[in-house]
Amino acid sequence: MTESPAHEDEYTDELIEFLESLWGWGFLSPGGPEEVARVLEGIDLSGKRVLDIGCGSGGIALSLARDHGAGAVVGIDVEGPVVRKAKARAAELGLAARVDFQQVAPGPLPFEAESFDIVFSKDSMIHIPDKEDLFADIFRVLKPGGRIAASDWMIAHDDAPSPAMKHYLEMEGLSFGMASPDRYRRAMKSAGFHNVHLVNRNAWYVGIAREELAQLKGPLYEKAAAASSPATVDHNIGTWTAMLSVLETGEHCPHHLHGLKPAG
Repeated sequence: MTESPAHEDEYTDELIEFLESLWGWGFLSPGGPEEVARVLEGIDLSGKRVLDIGCGSGGIALSLARDHGAGAVVGIDVEGPVVRKAKARAAELGLAARVDFQQVAPGPLPFEAESFDIVFSKDSMIHIPDKEDLFADIFRVLKPGGRIAASDWMIAHDDAPSPAMKHYLEMEGLSFGMASPDRYRRAMKSAGFHNVHLVNRNAWYVGIAREELAQLKGPLYEKAAAASSPATVDHNIGTWTAMLSVLETGEHCPHHLHGLKPAG
């Protein structure tokens, strides 16, 4: 599918280069392959068909095939620049036959019912405001007995964001549709998922974000500036400072989430 004319790319080449200088090759969210493995703990991908929602620049989908043995991975994203980069990387690694990247329009997943064994997503569902429709659609494309394993950035409550959170979201400047863990849980259960389980990763990311901010202010500054620009790094130092303030209060609370589609 082609990109919706209404969608304007937010992840420019410069932003991609900045985020990868911080989080690693092919990764546009924190934790690298180790955090992917933690999300997948106890789930065997061997030979499975996996959908990666919000695949970004490809590092995660490629890891699902190369490191976790997935038989086939379909990575989707609405952003053209990241999909182009992901496709090139799959070809470079000789994984294009097993890992397919597709740019899709915002909206329903463009796949038939019961198409995937596993749906994976890492810190990208934040961009989809309608969590109820999202999880109903994920449930639809999963085979009976299939699982969702994901992580996402959440807000601790369903009330209006605090002034500090509003400031952070303004600094990010991205289309974040943050929702609470309770809303995710309700949406997953309403969709039909069983064994719904969420794990708060706030304490983990508080420590990581402090180190990231220290690196951006210090030894990583020149590398990140060379990969993107000094202005981009300076802006993101402000963004990380704002983000850390709401992480430390717990209002910004990344979570892992899991659910099972009953076998029958």
